[in-house]
Amino acid sequence: MSNHQHILIIRLSAMGDVAMTVPVIRALTEKYPDCKITVLSKPFFKPLFDTIPQVSFFAAQVNTKHKGILGLLKLYRELKKEKITHVADFHNVLRSKILRALFIFDGKPSIFIDKGRAEKKALTRTKNKIFKQLKTSHQRYADVLNKLGFTLDLSNPTPINKIKLAEKITLYTGLKKDTWIGIAPFAAFKGKVYPLQLMEEVIEEMASKGFKIFLFGGGKREIEILNTLENIHDSIVNLAGKLSFKEELEVIGVLDVMVAMDSGNAHLAAMQQVKTITLWGVTHPYAGFAPFDQPDDYCVISDLKKYPKIPCSIYGNKVINGYENAMETIAPAKVIEKIMYVLNK
Repeated sequence: MSNHQHILIIRLSAMGDVAMTVPVIRALTEKYPDCKITVLSKPFFKPLFDTIPQVSFFAAQVNTKHKGILGLLKLYRELKKEKITHVADFHNVLRSKILRALFIFDGKPSIFIDKGRAEKKALTRTKNKIFKQLKTSHQRYADVLNKLGFTLDLSNPTPINKIKLAEKITLYTGLKKDTWIGIAPFAAFKGKVYPLQLMEEVIEEMASKGFKIFLFGGGKREIEILNTLENIHDSIVNLAGKLSFKEELEVIGVLDVMVAMDSGNAHLAAMQQVKTITLWGVTHPYAGFAPFDQPDDYCVISDLKKYPKIPCSIYGNKVINGYENAMETIAPAKVIEKIMYVLNK
């Protein structure tokens, strides 16, 4: 393709969904090195794209200058100056639909994501559930680009070079001399969070084996909980609230393994080709949100014999009555065993 191609990729939120675009965009830049890419997202997510060549980041200020219809018109005029040739809408929400319509009116090819709503509904319903693996979000993003004429194969990602941590970061982490394990024990909804007392057992056991453990999270309440966990052992470091998002990403990038819920942190690790173990409660990898390029057995799932109606919902926001404690069926010993297995691979 000629070098005047310029793709606008739109994905405004949320953390995990934006992070899942990264491996797809990396594949795109590798296959089409002459193609310019602009990612439109909320300002906070800029660090996700800082290390990808050919990619510019455009901040959507949806609460200020780009708010409402007039704000979107302003945003469109600003983007138009960038000489966009193709629009890939990875979000398909009202804001992106309006932007897309403006570009279509200007004669620019625009394709939007098929979120697979009907099949997701069939997967999460309690009666006549169709329990099968759905297309991953990564593939759904790639499909948008394929339809625009940019064919991609996500199956063999090129290895990423690991960066050296800046001195400012090592003041908190120390120098990397041994195995580093990341643990991100939170998620947006309670039905996706591994019970704290069980996670405590996992952390204590892994720390006593001599591994260095880094805890990730955010928000006042989460930081308080992580501070308590940090006190269990000398080799546990709570990074929540201490580093910028960009710095935190850099630490995640050098971990030997990340243990997370079905949440954003899992995707922040996987997009950097870090081995990622995920613990699943009322959601399930079949919905297509498993971290990128991780073996299926890195997903540790609640007991489906005991809780056959899992997944109760796609995002974990709906929990079937009696399914609140589904994650208690994942024994700490099982999580510890999985971490050791992944580290030794």
